[in-house]
Amino acid sequence: MTLDGIIAKNSNQLADWTSKADKKAFIAETKKHGVIIMGETTFKTIGRPLPGRLNLILSMMPEKYADQTIIDQLEFFKGEPQAIIDHLESRGYESAILGGGARTNAAFLKENLVDEVLITVEPKIFGAGLNFTEGQNLDLNLKLLATKELGDNAVQLRYQVIK
Repeated sequence: MTLDGIIAKNSNQLADWTSKADKKAFIAETKKHGVIIMGETTFKTIGRPLPGRLNLILSMMPEKYADQTIIDQLEFFKGEPQAIIDHLESRGYESAILGGGARTNAAFLKENLVDEVLITVEPKIFGAGLNFTEGQNLDLNLKLLATKELGDNAVQLRYQVIK
């Protein structure tokens, strides 16, 4: 996100504004967990499944993507956050990464299903746009676990969600 907490100027903005260092860290983290969960709009801005992990795309109409589904690589799912977690656990996954967007982040945070928040702060300010949770009313406390300079003037922050 930008220094002012914006993840995109609008819901159609590509993530091409983030640093190479962030992209490298993102790839490593998502591959480590084996699953990335993202909303349909976020998936459309990426335009393709990310290789080497299950891309679980949340959609109100997953059936419209039946021809794009590749089992264990690109799957579309409709359900509440806990149902998604239950589905992944039934398949043997022990962890997953939320890859956005803001509505997806907020839905899982509201249900208290997020253990950690990992954010890269990019050296940019947009002034307006979508924030990390799309303005949802949340009141979560966090504990800083680590900070890391990634390069390209980007800083990664890792927080534990206090439950």
